[in-house]
Amino acid sequence: MSARVGASPLASAPVMAAYRYCEAVTALQARNFSYGIRLLPEAKRLAMSALYALARRVDDIGDGELPAEQKTEALARTRALLDEIREGTVGEEDTDPIKVALADAARRFPIPLGGFDELIDGVEMDLKGVEYQTFDELKVYCRCVAGSIGRLSLGVYGCEDWERGAAYADTLGLALQLTNILRDLREDALNGRTYLPAEDLVRFGCQQGFALPQLPAGADFTGLVAFEAARAQQAFTEGLQLLPMLDRRSRAATAAMAGIYHRLLGRIAADPHSVLRGRVSLPGWEKAYVALSGLAGGRS
Repeated sequence: MSARVGASPLASAPVMAAYRYCEAVTALQARNFSYGIRLLPEAKRLAMSALYALARRVDDIGDGELPAEQKTEALARTRALLDEIREGTVGEEDTDPIKVALADAARRFPIPLGGFDELIDGVEMDLKGVEYQTFDELKVYCRCVAGSIGRLSLGVYGCEDWERGAAYADTLGLALQLTNILRDLREDALNGRTYLPAEDLVRFGCQQGFALPQLPAGADFTGLVAFEAARAQQAFTEGLQLLPMLDRRSRAATAAMAGIYHRLLGRIAADPHSVLRGRVSLPGWEKAYVALSGLAGGRS
């Protein structure tokens, strides 16, 4: 499955304005993501910004302060937006810049828009308070909220062996989401959410969760983090087999984004209790270094 790029990466003034809005959203709210996609040629970079902007809208609906019923209605409107894009009925004069930009991107690239439906499915799991008893159950959620983004991105990047590429993208998404889950353990717990499988929490004596200032006596938190980090590392190792299947700049963008999260995982594994003290992050210079390493052909 390869990209069917138009003769020019540029669009009309209204569509370019919509893309610039999406780029601004991406630069402001997704620095890790933006470090990767800035390595892409313009047409692909703009399309990826449109993908991110809609994904961010879906996430913001789920994480926002609206009552659950209004969140459900907002997600339904987003599904309707996707139907408009599929039907090709979105005009340049539409007042929603994300819809305009994504509609143009979908005309230029074979983007599997069903990935957004899966992302919405994942957010709806959060709204319902779904908990995961086993790792297999958690993987379904990760496929929805992270693997979906990998497969959407692959539509922009292009990949001749779509089936294998999509499988690797799913696995890489699993690695990124597991890293996110570990990084956000305390924050999620304070918001009433624990994503790690219940069977793992019981195994390591952490079934009381992570909202309290102190872990209960006998809890093997270090063992739990090491166990989950090893799973994430295995997913990185498998998922990064996607890289040779991409063109040079798409490979660089993917390596940069994955490299940043892989470094985060390494820091968490080296100091598990850091995630209980605050959000683990990389300084800007290190993210830039990882991005340049990806462009040079390394896996960062």
